[in-house]
Amino acid sequence: MPRVLALALALSSSFAWGVADFVAGLKSRSLPVASVMLVAVVTGLALAGAVVVARGVAAPATSFLAYAALSAVAGSIGLAAFYRGLAVGAMSVVAPIAATGAAVPVAFGLASGERPGAVQVAGAAIAIVGVVLAAREEGSRSLTESGRSAGRTRLARGVPLALLAAVGLGSFLVAIDAASEGDVGWTILVNRLVSLGLLTFAAVVLRPRPPADLRDAAPAILVGVLETTANILIAIATTLGLVSLVGVLASLYPVVTIALARLVLGERIGRAQQLGAGTALAGVVLIAAG
Repeated sequence: MPRVLALALALSSSFAWGVADFVAGLKSRSLPVASVMLVAVVTGLALAGAVVVARGVAAPATSFLAYAALSAVAGSIGLAAFYRGLAVGAMSVVAPIAATGAAVPVAFGLASGERPGAVQVAGAAIAIVGVVLAAREEGSRSLTESGRSAGRTRLARGVPLALLAAVGLGSFLVAIDAASEGDVGWTILVNRLVSLGLLTFAAVVLRPRPPADLRDAAPAILVGVLETTANILIAIATTLGLVSLVGVLASLYPVVTIALARLVLGERIGRAQQLGAGTALAGVVLIAAG
């Protein structure tokens, strides 16, 4: 029963993250990423603080708090890269590539003694193939010496950022798992506090344009609520199930992000990239099924 609940919580977190990522990526096209993240983190900090105060639980050992701080560093880097990637590239390409960060907790689980099955190994290989396909897009066409038109391929916009996001978000899952063994509420609170410090520093250096008013900040506030809710759900899930499986299911958020990009933005990508995005997601599913 705990394992089933863990998987259900992980899937719920992926839905919340999927919506949050779409909103954040869309808002980052009109407002600097640092501003979007700063508003979201302040919102999340308020929610996390309320949870800790309401529960009245004492802070866990310093080692758990250190892992929570580490999760904030990895998560902040991953999200900044992801949101920027969603803003400059096609969401249908960036999101699936970022989701391959699920391989990080799988690799960590393997190093910790967990043994993935053949299906999971196959899923990892398929996901890599999907990333390669999704990362390339058709560029301008030129004439060859024989007079034929030949298309040039290039690295799709947002792909390097998506790969950085994959490493950051995957590492976040590993760190949040270790921190949550102490206490979930304190883990999220420390995560938000450290994230706020990092983003405040970034804001001082970059001096991004702040939201003009509450209406301009509303999407980022929604991102903060959804992201913090997802963090709480995944933190609980990691205490009930294997981080290798929970992390993979939580990484299915691109399905939601892609669906919203198609429905709201009418986003379309090339056939090869469609195949790549679908293949990457199929790989993630196989890793979870194993």
